[in-house]
Amino acid sequence: MSPRNPARRAERPKVRDLQQYAGHHVPDLRGPGARLLFVGINPGLWSAATEAHFARPGNRFYPALAAAGITPYLVDARAGFRPEDRRMLVQRGIAITNIVSKATARADELSTAELREGARLLPDRVTAIAPRVVAFLGLTSYRTAFGRRDALAGRQQIQIAGRPVWVLPNPSGLNAHETVASLAAAYAEPAREAGVLEG
Repeated sequence: MSPRNPARRAERPKVRDLQQYAGHHVPDLRGPGARLLFVGINPGLWSAATEAHFARPGNRFYPALAAAGITPYLVDARAGFRPEDRRMLVQRGIAITNIVSKATARADELSTAELREGARLLPDRVTAIAPRVVAFLGLTSYRTAFGRRDALAGRQQIQIAGRPVWVLPNPSGLNAHETVASLAAAYAEPAREAGVLEG
C-alpha cells in the first residue's frame, strides 16, 4: 500500500458552502514535459472550491494512480494540492484537464451541446499541453462528446492533435462497477504507452 501524505493544515471546504462554486473553473494541471493527459468530464463543486482536480472525498483517481505506480505516494487533494503534490505530478509527466471546464454538482447536469463543444475545443488544448497520450475518464461522456455511440473502453482508433487516445473508467465513487484495483489496471495501460510507467 502506498504511504499517505502527512496530515495537511489547509481546511477542507464545508459541504454547505459548495453550491457557490457552481460554474467556476479549475485551472488545468500542466507543465513542461507532459506525457499523459487525463481528461475528466468536468470539475465537481469540491474541486472548484479547492482548485484541485478529483478532490472530492471518495473519488478514486489518486488512489488508482498510487496503486498503479503512476505516483510514488497517495495524493490527498481534499483540501487542494500541496505545492509538493503539484510538483510531483508535473515531474511525473501527468497533466489534467476536463472536456467541460465549468463546475457542476454532477456531471449529468451537462448538456450534450456542452460536451460536444468541449470536444471541439479540446484539440487546441492538447496541442498546447503536448502530451504523448490522451486518456479520457468516462466512456459515456466520451461517446456523447465525440458522437461515437459504439465506442468501447480502451485504446481508440482516433487521435486528437496527433496523439493516441484511450478511454478509461470514471474514478467517481458513483461508478460502482469499478474498484481501485480495476481502475489502477486500466490507468496503467496508457501510462506505459506514455512512458510514465515502464514495461
